[in-house]
Amino acid sequence: MIRTGNGFDVHAFAENRKLFLCGTEIPCDEGLLGHSDADVAVHALIDAILGALALGDIGMWFPDHDDAYLDIDSMILLEKVLADPRVAAWKILNCDLTIIAQKPKLGAYREAMRRNLAEYMKLAVDQISVKFTTTEHLGFTGRGEGIATIASVTLEK
Repeated sequence: MIRTGNGFDVHAFAENRKLFLCGTEIPCDEGLLGHSDADVAVHALIDAILGALALGDIGMWFPDHDDAYLDIDSMILLEKVLADPRVAAWKILNCDLTIIAQKPKLGAYREAMRRNLAEYMKLAVDQISVKFTTTEHLGFTGRGEGIATIASVTLEK
């Protein structure tokens, strides 16, 4: 049996925050606003996994009104999802993420992001795709107000 899922997440930039994408700290003068560390890429990935298995969404699993998740590393949230027996019963075949950001430039961090996700997910690096695009200065990402991510996964049982 094969399942596919997709996820989408958005976070606005905020001062006095660190920027994390795919669990990788990115040097930037702003981070992302959120209850957790606001790793928009990991949040979209979690939603893709949960969506593939019809298990809800990240907000249901880790509500932003629960202080247990305040400033938590999103990679810990990913680990919790992957450890759930309903998810662990499936094999992740691949993950494909598109990070949409006008700033900062992210190309130099692609391989670190892929390696980090592969390590946490116990996958080969070639099962993880991380791509970057801008919106040509259109919309909130184009104005430099935040970052969005689209994620897709394929799972097999």
